[in-house]
Parts: sequence; structure tokens; C-alpha cells
Amino acid sequence: MAAAAPAVDGVPGRGPPGEVIHLNVGGKRFSTSRQTLTWIPDSFFSSLLSGRISTLKDETGAIFIDRDPTVFAPILNFLRTKELDPRGVHGSSLLHEAQFYGLTPLVRRLQLLEELDRSSCGNVLFNGYLPPPVFPVKRRNRHSLVGPQQAGGRPAPVRRSNTMPPNLGNAGLLGRMLDEKSPPSPSGLPEEPGMVRLVCGHHSWIAVAYSQFLVCYRLKEASGWQLVFSSPRLDWPIERLALTARVLGGALGEHDKMVAAATGSEILLWALQPEGGGSEIGVFHLGVPVEALFFVGNQLIATSHTGRIGVWNAVTKHWQVQEVQPITSYDAAGSFLLLGCSNGSIYYVDVQKFPLRMKDNDLLVSELYRDPAEDGVTALSVYLTPKTSDSGNWIEIAYGTSSGGVRVIVQHPETVGSGPQLFQTFTVHRSPVTKIMLSEKHLISVCADSNHVRTWSVTRFRGMISTQPGSTPLASFKILALESADGHGGCSAGNDIGPYGERDDQQVFIQKVVPSASQLFVRLSSTGQRVCSVRSVDGSPTTAFTVLECEGSRRLGSRPRRYLLTGQANGSLAMWDLTTAMDGLGQAPGGLTEEELMEQLEQCDLAPLASSRGSLPSPSPRTSLTSLHSAFSNTSLSSRRGSPSPPQAEARRRGGGSFVERCQELVRSGPEPRRPPTPAPRPSSGLGAPLAPPKMKLNETSF
Repeated sequence: MAAAAPAVDGVPGRGPPGEVIHLNVGGKRFSTSRQTLTWIPDSFFSSLLSGRISTLKDETGAIFIDRDPTVFAPILNFLRTKELDPRGVHGSSLLHEAQFYGLTPLVRRLQLLEELDRSSCGNVLFNGYLPPPVFPVKRRNRHSLVGPQQAGGRPAPVRRSNTMPPNLGNAGLLGRMLDEKSPPSPSGLPEEPGMVRLVCGHHSWIAVAYSQFLVCYRLKEASGWQLVFSSPRLDWPIERLALTARVLGGALGEHDKMVAAATGSEILLWALQPEGGGSEIGVFHLGVPVEALFFVGNQLIATSHTGRIGVWNAVTKHWQVQEVQPITSYDAAGSFLLLGCSNGSIYYVDVQKFPLRMKDNDLLVSELYRDPAEDGVTALSVYLTPKTSDSGNWIEIAYGTSSGGVRVIVQHPETVGSGPQLFQTFTVHRSPVTKIMLSEKHLISVCADSNHVRTWSVTRFRGMISTQPGSTPLASFKILALESADGHGGCSAGNDIGPYGERDDQQVFIQKVVPSASQLFVRLSSTGQRVCSVRSVDGSPTTAFTVLECEGSRRLGSRPRRYLLTGQANGSLAMWDLTTAMDGLGQAPGGLTEEELMEQLEQCDLAPLASSRGSLPSPSPRTSLTSLHSAFSNTSLSSRRGSPSPPQAEARRRGGGSFVERCQELVRSGPEPRRPPTPAPRPSSGLGAPLAPPKMKLNETSF
């Protein structure tokens, strides 16, 4: 063995090419020659061995390098043979280490390998791409007058469980000119004016909101998606967005298609023209911050947690405000609007009967039911059974409370005079229920404890809910989604996890793990099973998303399609075919694997994270990087019926402490936190052999 050259101040001196160099990388010893380490000029090793970088030696005299020894092994093999053998090491980890060591030939080779997995045309689920629109120069005239308004109404075709968005306080005062510098967002990323803040869809129309303007697209059978409307430039950032798109030839004429935007207490409403263009209907004021904005048919509804509801009525042609109890949740089914309030009451209004139920210019808001314990109603879901269409007297409502209770109430013809009757109660949640969905086959609830999801199978007889055997537990899982206080770039309303959809077999949650993620995971709402995962084709972070139920074309054999719409930080909009993903459902794991979870968490600083368990009830848990917005495991009840392990053994197997502490421990267990600049897109999974029926046992824990 050649003698080591003398060292000066702990730095190895220059020596012969054949000199043996001993390295201690992360506690593991490696031995190689000086020539092997230094054949790439201007690398970390050439600087280290030439004395340009100071060194630290262990007790044996080996040069200590505080890096991952597992990743260093294939790097050293490349320096020896000039051949790449990953040996099971993740590509992004290998690229990160190669960049650290300054090994340019290896970096170029790894980047080329990543390019092979990346396609600007997406995968088989990628359906379309809309580039960022042109920023409008013209400012809106703040003295616009209310235009003509026609009559009519139509029930909203999509029903979803909703909780009130968080109170934004004086968020409307934050509007600034786009040429002024925007403050950094809570996620740590700059709030870009061209970033997609909100996206929503209805039938064959899409509305996309940016910081100070919005655009609308329409799907045409032959030419695809076309830009048909762009609003003037506004003086404040858009915080809420709503769209309704009726079929051609509707009763309201030009008002069959409308889009509304809100910030603070101000609401703007436009009428859209089918062939392009639009006109401002009017500007309305709620007087308090608007926290929910939506259409029920052609009636525009705005609500606030303070207990105020505003309605723009297409028949009475004016804006109307009504005081109710503090509102904590809402749902719309058909022409019914139900409001859950903090006093435990559920109020309802039939929006189609607004003109017939007016008295002294006030809405007749009727109390439908009061919770037996008077707990606040924090989530609502209405299911209209086939009996409803025959007699109009059968209605089923599921609601969640601030104490974590889940109740189902039923009104049938025999109880019309006395109101709905309590049907079933579940007390499986220990935190406020934030979302709930009652459908034909399933009851789904989500609580504020890291968005823990519980699902039940619903038994029905002749379309009506039955007590024999009643609702039976189906699955328990969580959906991890770390979010900043106002979402990516300052708007949390565009990152609602769902559930989306009407049909039981197609209801899904959309999971975005960290605020700056470019990858989304689509999971069945009933079992947590993964449907697919999609990654932005241009590598930019996803800032808003929704699911669009798009009507089918007139062509023979055509059927309605479902699309996942993702708005990106660079202002573009991507579309993904969920219908194809559902047709090929199978082979994908139940949720995120541990490797996928850690890859996502590498993009987020977990240091300030804290568990949200035990927090006070909130209409919609407003999370920051100090709280978990949703959760991480997927465990079916059937998997626990096998051979349960003792709690102590289970705790040791999964790691002690809360979920956040376990995540932090996983991050600390590595040699160092790795943060690649932008994770390279990976092909999404989710297509393959058909999935077994939902009754299959989910005996796998996932994230």
C-alpha cells in the first residue's frame, strides 16, 4: 500500500495517482484510489484531495463525509467503471447526490434517464392542456349598472357535501395592483399574479380564476375547448368562484350561463354568451365576508359564517339578504338549500319557490330539524330517493356535528307533519366532522383529526334506507394533504379534497400531499383505493383542482365523461380523463406507499408541524404548515378482524407518538433531508386489470 502523503492542517496533500484513499461516508468505510476519485475535474473529490476544501477525519484517519453511504456506493462504482448501476437507489436521490459531488458526466446521464420518464404530452389519462391566457389590460368599470334579468330556474345537477370555508376576515383588503410586489404566500412560495387560484366546471364549461381576472372556456364538439370570456382586470384578488351553464334554449335566455366571483363582501356576476363574450349583470354586497358562493339552479347563493345569506333571484330580479343563525355548513339537492348552523338547527329554503314565499321582502327560512344534543351542524348531505320524485315527501339527510357525531335523519310521508325523524347515530369520530356524503350505497364522513375518513355500506329496500341490517362499517382511512393557511399562493378554496361525484362507484377524493406538489392522487371515497395518480406535464406545482362531470356529445355511442382539472402555478390548465382511469381501475396500491409519501414530504419542511388533534371545532378546518389538513393511512375494518396485535406491539411497529411525530422521525432517520429542485414527473399508475369488488379486504396500511 502506498504511503499517504503528508497532510497540512488536516487537508490531504497531493499524492501519486495510485495512492489509496480511505473514506468514511456516513459511518461506512470505503477505500479507493486517488485517480478514481479525481478523474472528473472540478468535482467535490478533486477539490477535497487538492486541499481546496477542508477535511474532517475519524479516529482511524479516514476522511469523513457526512452523506448517505447507500447512495454513495453506486456513485463510487461509476467513478471506478464509468458505468451506472443504481442498485435499487431512487433516481432522484442519486441525481441529488451526483449534483452535490459535482460529477457532471453522471448528472447528465441521470437527467437523460429522467427525461425518458417525462413527457410534455402526458400519459394515457392526459386529455388536454390550455396555456395561460393573455392578461387583460382593460380595468373593470366600477360604476357598472345592473343589467336586465329574466325568470326561471333549474336544480343544480351536482350535489356535494359542504362545510363553510374558513373566515377570511379582511382578506378583501389585500387587493393590490399587479405591478406592485405581492407578499410571499404562507407556503413560502411567491404569490404569482398569473397563478391559477380557483377552477370550477359545469356541464361543458370551465371557469378559471387568477389573482385579478377570470376566464371561461367552452367545449365544442369539433374544435375542443375554446376561450369564450375574459373578465376585465379587477382591483382585488378573487377568493370565491361559481359557474352555472344551462343547456341552449333555456328559459333565462342569455342568463342561462353565468359566472360569479367574490372577495371580501363584494360579488360580481356576469352573463355568458354561448358563442363568446359576456356582460356584467351587477355588483352585490353581502356586508360580511363571503365564505361560500354557489348556484342552485340559476339562483346565486352567497353565505357567511356570521349567519347572513344573500340570494340573487332570477325571477324577482334583485339581490336579497337574510339573517340566520351562524352558518357552519350547507348542501343543495334539487331545488332545496339546507343550512347547518352552530346552534344545532338545520334550516331549509326551496329556491324555486322564492317568488311564492316572499313576505315583507324576507326569505322564509324554515327550521327543518334540531340536533338532540344541540351540537353545531358542521357538515350536511342530502339524498333524494326515488320516492322523492313520486311524492316529494321522502328525504334523507346525513349530518356531522362539532362533537364528532354522525347522524342520519329521514322524513317520509308518515312524518310530514312532525318533520324528519332520527334514524341512526354513529359516534366513531372524536373531532368535529368536516365533510359528509350520503348516497345510494355509502355513507362517508371526514373529521378534523387529520381528515380521518370513515365509510359505511347503506342497506336499502325499494330505494329507501333500511334498518335491516342498517348501515354497516366498510373502511377507515386517511388522506394526507399538508396545506398552508391559505393554500398555495393564498387561496385554500381551490384545494378541496372532495368527495366528488354522484355515482357511488365513481365518487373520489383528490389528494395533494404538500402545497408545492405537482402530483395528485385520485382515490375512491368508499375504500380509499387508489384510482390513479397524475403529475403536471410541465413540472409546475398544482395550485387548484376540481372534478368536472361533462355531458356527452351527440355522436352515437358517446357517453358523459369525467375530467380532473388541474390549475398550475404558471397559469396553465391541464385535463385528465377520470372515466378512462375508472374503467381501468386496478393494480394500484391502496394509497401512497411509504416511498411515495417520503418523496412528497421531501418537498415540505415538517419542522413546524403540529398535530391538530384537540383543536376547537371549526366549520372547515383551516390548516397551515402547523396542522394536518388530511391524513395518511388506509385500513379496512375487515383487515382488523383477522388477528389483532396488542396495542403496545402495534405502537412499536408503527412508531410511537402522533402521526406528525412519526413523519418527523422518518425524515430524521435519513442521513439528511433531501430537497431536489423539482421532482421529475413519473408515469402515473392506475391502469390495469379490473379491480375486485369493493367488499375485498383491505389488509394493507397505506398513506
